[in-house]
Amino acid sequence: MTTTSIKVIETPLVLFTLRRADDAVILGHRLSEWCGHAPTMEEDMALANMGLDLLGQARSLYSYAAETEDGGHDEDDLAYLRDAPQFQNLLLLEQPNGDFAVTIVRQFLYAAYVDPWWRAMMASTDPTLAAIAAKAEKETAYHLRHAAEWLIRLGDGTAESHRRAQEALDQLWPYVGEMFEPGDEAGLVAAGIAADPAALRPAFDATVASVLDQATLRPPASAWAQRGGRQGRHSEHLGFLLAEMQHLQRSHPGAMW
Repeated sequence: MTTTSIKVIETPLVLFTLRRADDAVILGHRLSEWCGHAPTMEEDMALANMGLDLLGQARSLYSYAAETEDGGHDEDDLAYLRDAPQFQNLLLLEQPNGDFAVTIVRQFLYAAYVDPWWRAMMASTDPTLAAIAAKAEKETAYHLRHAAEWLIRLGDGTAESHRRAQEALDQLWPYVGEMFEPGDEAGLVAAGIAADPAALRPAFDATVASVLDQATLRPPASAWAQRGGRQGRHSEHLGFLLAEMQHLQRSHPGAMW
């Protein structure tokens, strides 16, 4: 027996919360794909632990979204029973792992954005979101530090590691602009519930410039940006990811560990 997809009542607050939960669960799944495949045992554990941090953030956000929606859904429903167009994660996060340099660049770019975002969210007028942010920021501060150290090591390492790091940066840079688009959340920003992503761009730019300088990498010159993730328009990669992630729940509805 299989189960059908659910429909969610997407109020502004529910949608805002789901977007951040989707970010966390999709990147967490990508990092989980490294289990048993990372270049060292220590890094295998580090990537898995960061994936678990993101899964914890996703659970908290999905639970709050379900509570706010009050539509009879729970966190598992929101993660496993929505179709790809209902997911509104950043396009950056669904991109395949590629080689180790691609994973590190993806992790660094996202962490450089989301760490100051969570720090700003600690001042949210929504007490639940502020509490989630207080815990998440401690985790993302480590994620940023870890990814930055690796990026410096790769960029300022051998000729081969430098080449791969630069290629990964060039490949993923077009997905950066989407992170800072205000979208349709202006009302939540005005109410003090949501942090304004555009206001965080200077902090992101300063962090990226400092780390790239140490890594002897050049920032891509193009300002062209890929868009669509926040509106449910995704690359072909998300469908394959969700097919794997949602398979058990859709094949065995209500299955419990």
